[in-house]
Amino acid sequence: MSQTIVQAACPHDCPDTCAMRITVEEGKVVRVAGDPDHPPTQGALCTKVSRYAERLYHPDRLLYPMKRVGRKGEGRFERISWDEALTTISQRLLAIAADNPQRILPYSYAGTMGLVQGNSMSARFFHKLGASQLDRTICASAGAAGLKHTYGASVGMDMSFVQEARLIWLWGTNSITSNLHYWTRVQEAKRRGARVVAIDPYRTLTADKCDEHVALLPGTDAALALGIMHVLIREDLLDHDYIRQYTEGFEALRERALDYPPARVAALCGIPQAQVERLAREYGELAVRQQQPVAIRLNYGMQRTRGGGQATRAVACLPSLVGAWRQRAGGMLMSTSGFFPIDNAALQRPDLMPDPQPRTINMSTIGDALTHPGGGDFGPRVDAVVVYNSNPVAVAPESGKVVAGFAREDLFTVVLEHFQTDTADYADILLPATMQMEHVDLHKSYGHSWLLANLPAVTPPGEARSNSDIFRQLAQYCGWQDACFQDADDALAAQALQPHAWTEGIQWSSLRAQGWQKLNLPDAPFAQGGFPTRSGKCQFYAEALAAEGLDPLPGFEPPHESPQRTPELAARYPLQMISPPSRHFLNTTFANQPGLWPKRGEPSVEMHPDDAAARALQHEQWVEVVNDRGCLQLRLEVSERVRPGVVVIPSIWWRKHAKDGKNANELTSQALTDLGAAPTFYDCLVEVRAAAVE
Repeated sequence: MSQTIVQAACPHDCPDTCAMRITVEEGKVVRVAGDPDHPPTQGALCTKVSRYAERLYHPDRLLYPMKRVGRKGEGRFERISWDEALTTISQRLLAIAADNPQRILPYSYAGTMGLVQGNSMSARFFHKLGASQLDRTICASAGAAGLKHTYGASVGMDMSFVQEARLIWLWGTNSITSNLHYWTRVQEAKRRGARVVAIDPYRTLTADKCDEHVALLPGTDAALALGIMHVLIREDLLDHDYIRQYTEGFEALRERALDYPPARVAALCGIPQAQVERLAREYGELAVRQQQPVAIRLNYGMQRTRGGGQATRAVACLPSLVGAWRQRAGGMLMSTSGFFPIDNAALQRPDLMPDPQPRTINMSTIGDALTHPGGGDFGPRVDAVVVYNSNPVAVAPESGKVVAGFAREDLFTVVLEHFQTDTADYADILLPATMQMEHVDLHKSYGHSWLLANLPAVTPPGEARSNSDIFRQLAQYCGWQDACFQDADDALAAQALQPHAWTEGIQWSSLRAQGWQKLNLPDAPFAQGGFPTRSGKCQFYAEALAAEGLDPLPGFEPPHESPQRTPELAARYPLQMISPPSRHFLNTTFANQPGLWPKRGEPSVEMHPDDAAARALQHEQWVEVVNDRGCLQLRLEVSERVRPGVVVIPSIWWRKHAKDGKNANELTSQALTDLGAAPTFYDCLVEVRAAAVE
């Protein structure tokens, strides 16, 4: 039997952006494997993606356009033709736009990380329509803002060399489940004698395998980083030459750090003072005195509290203080996405927008946006939403309000999807979208520096169409004749690549032929400064923040909901809730594959034995997790993995799969971060009590 192997890229919101080889027999995918020749992937895929064929051929896959026939949220639909679907959508959107196009809102995020199927033809469509713009903040914008005001962009060290480091801090990252290929290099570093430290409120699978676990309180990362700075400065564990040549604002940062002695930091973070001292000394001794590479892997969990942006800045300053950037295995990695010279203007065509430009709505406050009656500073009411590459009913904070908004009978809702998700249940028109092995795409990464091509391996099932083709067709049904709406997917991929020294020798044609190519970056990109800031230096003091009236120095801000800021609330709801990603899903993707569910097959809440005993709660009993925003019924897991005062609810289950039809976002708030206007998922006070009825 003849086989064909097709080059592909994993589309999911993960820093690894794996290169895949898809084996096809008689028009069907029979094997999904990692590309052994791609240096980051090294032939390995995570459990979820290695079983991608199950998702591709899942019996519940959407195959045809459908329209709603029941009440919103019931999920009752009947099949219609593409002509009826496109006619209905175009006529409804044009009618709303005739009154005010800002009453229309696109809602999308990282259901695919592809540049073509993510936001290319769709962006052109909504720009031409004049719809409200979406501020895509729901995952990384606080950290991105922190990096921008420190390094100039989302840039960092090359993961290819981390195995050479002598000390690795895994700060707010469960790398085993969310950054597998980085973890394999960490393991190699350990075999070579490196010390590995996990900094996380929760003892994750990754923390279990580290030499030390620093179980700080949620939202106190900035305080810990400033306390480490204090010790580095006090004991002169500094690379003065690097600071003098390649940074700016050290004296101001020095004064700020001296306000955070280890004793104060220990109290704020809920950890021993000796641990703060030891972390700093080990970091500084290795980097400065012994000239050994020290690396920090910072992830996005720590920026999901009120002070997340400044916390990112605080941690990002540490490598420059000790000159860690001098070595290719030293520095910090949170994101590499800023290295990729993508021509977003060519891809998305913002020139199609009317003048003045439409308003912008923050996707993290979609609950408030959809329940707002309109008027005042908000502007016109939102009367139509088109959702693609996202599942807001499950993923957006304060989901009680999100559900109320999507349940509006007067809200025209279109959803492009693979399956009937929580959000799809509220659609008026539901459209079947293609999956990764059925369309063309181009991928960059936020964990390494390779560009990847994705080529279609099989024909889409039923009547599924790609995102780009759906918006191409909608433009045609709207009667628009602009040439940009005729661009094929290969043309879009070619337009996305901006000429730059880093992409010399890289074109869409070469990527299509080779599958992947690495950016032309030095091994140690900031060994001699060269940060993408205006001065080329690491900014301890950010003048742009000062110009906005914001704190120009990294600082600690207690969470919105905390004993320090809201003592009365903390008295009623004394437990801090965090909701890290479930190891079994990728956001809400794969959450409908029972073979990937945890053994119990239901969401749960973890609590420390001391907290459980104080409430007379028992392992395995049903409990209610409550605050002023809502109530969840969950099975209790009593575990010492959670530090006292904290509870953990793995996210993001589909609401419809839970006993009470809810998930952790029933309890989270729409409060935003200090920088980047991002959500504060891990800034949430709750109480836990026995369920009234099991």
